[in-house]
Amino acid sequence: MSSIPPNDKNLPPKKPAAPGASSGQPPKPAGGTPAGVPKPAPPAAPGAKPATPPAAGAKPAQPAAGGAKPPVPPAAKTPAGGSPKPAPAKKPTKARHTHIDSNTRQLGQKLVDLGHLDEAQLEALYEDMRNLDDRLSELVVQRKLVTEDQLLAATAEVFGMRVGNLEDARPQPDAVKLVTQQMADLYKVVPLSLENDVLTVALADPNNLQALDDLKNLLGIRNVSAVLAPPAQVEALLNRAYSGGKEESITNLISELEASGAGNENYGRENSIDLDGAMEMANSAPVRKLINMVLLMAIRDHASDVHFEPFEEEYKMRYRCDGVLYEMVPPPRHLATAIASRIKVMANLDIAERRLPQDGRIELNVGGNPVDMRVSVLPTLFGESVVIRVLDRTNVGLSLDRIGMPPDILGQFRACIKKPNGIVLVTGPTGSGKTTTLYSALSELNDIDTKIITTEDPVEYEIDGIVQCPINHEIDVTFASALRAILRQDPDVILVGEIRDLETAQIAIQASLTGHMVFSTLHTNDAPSSVTRLRDMGVEPFLITATVEAIQAQRLVRRVCQNCRAGYDPTREQMMELNLTPDVVKGRQFFYGEGCDKCNNLGFKGRTGLYELLIMNDDLRDMVSTGVSTDAIRAYCRKIGTASLRDSGLRALYAGTTTLDEVVRETVLEDEA
Repeated sequence: MSSIPPNDKNLPPKKPAAPGASSGQPPKPAGGTPAGVPKPAPPAAPGAKPATPPAAGAKPAQPAAGGAKPPVPPAAKTPAGGSPKPAPAKKPTKARHTHIDSNTRQLGQKLVDLGHLDEAQLEALYEDMRNLDDRLSELVVQRKLVTEDQLLAATAEVFGMRVGNLEDARPQPDAVKLVTQQMADLYKVVPLSLENDVLTVALADPNNLQALDDLKNLLGIRNVSAVLAPPAQVEALLNRAYSGGKEESITNLISELEASGAGNENYGRENSIDLDGAMEMANSAPVRKLINMVLLMAIRDHASDVHFEPFEEEYKMRYRCDGVLYEMVPPPRHLATAIASRIKVMANLDIAERRLPQDGRIELNVGGNPVDMRVSVLPTLFGESVVIRVLDRTNVGLSLDRIGMPPDILGQFRACIKKPNGIVLVTGPTGSGKTTTLYSALSELNDIDTKIITTEDPVEYEIDGIVQCPINHEIDVTFASALRAILRQDPDVILVGEIRDLETAQIAIQASLTGHMVFSTLHTNDAPSSVTRLRDMGVEPFLITATVEAIQAQRLVRRVCQNCRAGYDPTREQMMELNLTPDVVKGRQFFYGEGCDKCNNLGFKGRTGLYELLIMNDDLRDMVSTGVSTDAIRAYCRKIGTASLRDSGLRALYAGTTTLDEVVRETVLEDEA
């Protein structure tokens, strides 16, 4: 589905249209975009106010029917590891490929046995694998030591697989129908045939055998067998098998659900509970397949949350990608109970309980990578609203160098976290990346000679070498009680998920005063207001000045896709949004994303951080001790050159990392704070 931006530059931008909401067809994915994640309409003309996300259940505005594309871009829419070393102790370095796995050694020996390599070449390749982090199969082909056919034959012998030639292959329609485009793309397989409940697929990577077990469990079939084929043939057959089918998969599945009659019943404000019927609906093949497909697409497209929302006349499914919600093709309204029941079964929740909120957890293994999902079920007027938080560890780079901190702020922040004691606070709203920043800091401190303990609600990601304690309010394990126990565990560094009350704040301060480094978070708009927040909790000013070393506020903005970015000149209205003058922007270039396959035609790919780092110095400590206002602290910070969140946003804007409208959406002028 495409749309044309309006000609009137004063019109507000449109929210991405709900795929299939009116036509019944999902959006056309590009470059692996799953059906159900929409291709948003090109944004409105520069100068337009940023769009406010619609309320849940609201219909998105329809794009204009015609008009020429404006010449300027639219306003954006919305390990520890190692061993002890002699003093002085140093952080151990984790080597890549510290050992060669058995499959690789078998393949290497097979290539030697077949006369393609000699022992000296093989040992040299192993050494290069350790240094370059490459696979043996990649190196031997890159260096033309063996041909692709020779490698394929040797690999097939090692793994006990058949070699297939896919040049004239014709996948059976039943097999293609069973394995959706999203599954095939995710697992890098092509379905070939389906006979006697056994699916045969072609794959190019024999190390991807975990995919066979995943497919077997997801599809609910007896077995999955595989043939090995050249990567180019697998890719070509994948394109042929699903050509023109990307738009149809989720729509066809929903049609199948409607035809099956699953959950076809009337719903009102008071639903009778039929436990046997709910379980039967939850375990029906079409419902299972729909939920599996939705979750797989969410993982592949790096969605942070998946929403299932019942309303009086419709049922919505939405993704949150890079902080923005996008609507999927809606399933029939009468499937609300079946969908909610299926998710509750997967999360080990009580499917008969529809009056109380419930929280659960789903653990998936996708392509050999564990994915944790947190499930929240909330009873509403028209059924149960279900939200799934996707915690994909493989999608999180726990490194301070990878979260977008400018070099000057990064250097100061590193110096603060490496102090022997004190408190470092990270502040911002929910979803601003606070946990990722703190996890990245802990990963940097994660040495063999450093004891790190965290208490979190909940533990979002498991980190090797760090002791992590989850909060459990049902048995009175709170931040305060957990923190007291942690202090008896001989820690060097402590992470408290959030300082919510005076008791937790006092224990954190006590920990800092007794020689520990404490990390935690607050919910405030900027760094200076965190001081006021602590005072409002009842923390004495002299304790704040004695313990707090740094406060970092942060926000996340979407990155302009570097593959399709284009330059433009901002309008006067856009410059006024950021209080910029023509002299300030003279000679600078601004960018936006036109949309391409790599960014799912959104114009954005990923997010980066905006940061404000307040470092406590003697003058600030004197000001805090005398109880000055937040405005006075903020004014002093600007006087000494501390960049605000808006300043950080302008830096990212001038660097071409984000758009003007993203900066406006996530930051405010000082006099607006």
